[in-house]
Amino acid sequence: MKCSHCGETLSSISCESCGGEVPEKSLFCCWCGSPVKKEERIDSSERTPCADGTCIGIINENGVCNICGKPYAVIPA
Repeated sequence: MKCSHCGETLSSISCESCGGEVPEKSLFCCWCGSPVKKEERIDSSERTPCADGTCIGIINENGVCNICGKPYAVIPA
């Protein structure tokens, strides 16, 4: 699937309802309006909060905060 504005190739998935091709991160099908995929809920006990006391982000799989981008620093015991 190509972006209609810039022409870039977008990753796409098929809608389970109509089979239409929709961008991978879509919440709803652009052809039939059906929900494409459910958001995955993560238990808060599985999250590592950002070490910056003013940031509300969590540490992602790359080891950095998903909001401010600061790396997770392990404080020695």
